[in-house]
Amino acid sequence: MIGSEQEKRAAAQAAAQLVGDGQLVGLGTGSTVAYLLPALAARALAIRCVATSPETERTARALGLDVVAFAGIERLDIAIDGADQIDPAGWLVKGGGGAHTREKVVAAAAARFVVIASSEKAVERIGPPIPLELLQFGVDATIGALGEVALRAVPPSPDGGLIADYHGSFAAPAELAARLDATPGVLGHGLFPPSLTAEILLAVNGRVEHRLVR
Repeated sequence: MIGSEQEKRAAAQAAAQLVGDGQLVGLGTGSTVAYLLPALAARALAIRCVATSPETERTARALGLDVVAFAGIERLDIAIDGADQIDPAGWLVKGGGGAHTREKVVAAAAARFVVIASSEKAVERIGPPIPLELLQFGVDATIGALGEVALRAVPPSPDGGLIADYHGSFAAPAELAARLDATPGVLGHGLFPPSLTAEILLAVNGRVEHRLVR
């Protein structure tokens, strides 16, 4: 049996091979992306990167990757990120690291969004907790409207939002996503629809499965 860290590394290394010379690349955040960055740097490509968190930006720069501000850029060629849950339909839960709002912006801007994950991230059904980023103004009212939300004891996001998790039950991810999107004060949530993702690279024991989503 291959361990989850070895699976993360395998998926990340496979994803690094998908990046082409001269591309604009979106870099996600988290423990699986931590394996992607050195694999990408080792290829010594002439690429420019957009980072979804200060942590990713610092690590990428230290490895020699060219990280640029996400300004004056309308489209990325490819973005690569991890996930906390992946269901059979391609719905994702992201945001264990609290960067889900920026991660969704980058994923939506990418012509090709690739998800990398170890085998235990594949689930039969998406469930709580669902990460949230909330506006600080009126946050108690926002939490009251949502119910079953707990703020995390972490600093605000780089954009000033409070990081929280929704712990309530829900019938389907699409229904909860619609409710969260319609709630004033919710800046972002960690439910990513299948329409955002081009493919999923899931490492299972000694192999990496490529699942096309769209």
